[in-house]
Amino acid sequence: MASESKPRVRVPGSAKKGEIVEIKTLINHPMETGNRKDPKTGQPIPRFLINKFVATFNGKEVFSADMHTAVSANPFLSFFFKASESGTFEFTWTDDNGKAVKESAKMTVS
Repeated sequence: MASESKPRVRVPGSAKKGEIVEIKTLINHPMETGNRKDPKTGQPIPRFLINKFVATFNGKEVFSADMHTAVSANPFLSFFFKASESGTFEFTWTDDNGKAVKESAKMTVS
């Protein structure tokens, strides 16, 4: 994936059992649709998208999204999660070339 693909995640460090928390993610990525042309050469700019996002908690998938050409650059995703146990979130963004960027964050539930 491109060097500009630096993910940021915001996960509460702690939550009470049964509490619903918001998980936020953002990744820097150009999300090129393949529909634009290079202004200097007139040639089409190749498509280059993040096409899949998956979030797991303690190994179980809790959220996923398929992305297409209508998604803007630097996609921001947010979802809610009901805290039931302490554990680790794993986030994976996969691009058109099959390359993946991963990030993780821990949450303690009391």
